[in-house]
Amino acid sequence: MNQPTTSNAMLFPLGDLVATPGALHALEKNGVVPMRLISRHMRGDWGDVPPDDAVSNTDALRIGARLLSSYTLADGARIWIITEADRSATTLLLPDEY
Repeated sequence: MNQPTTSNAMLFPLGDLVATPGALHALEKNGVVPMRLISRHMRGDWGDVPPDDAVSNTDALRIGARLLSSYTLADGARIWIITEADRSATTLLLPDEY
């Protein structure tokens, strides 16, 4: 788990929340409520991103760039959560839907 903070506070605005059908299907198949992952994302728990991406996310909080979290589900599927640089939208998607 890559966390820049231990706070439960929301670190940035999410904007509009959207999800692809593929992401919603994978979450349902694994019994995961989307808000569980969104909550982790908005608190700065970037999930399974590589260390360099975690550093980029921490920098993005400061400069207002795009944020990316990645979470692995029980069946091995990955869910990405991306918040746009302008914080207008946060999207849940599968990596192959990017």
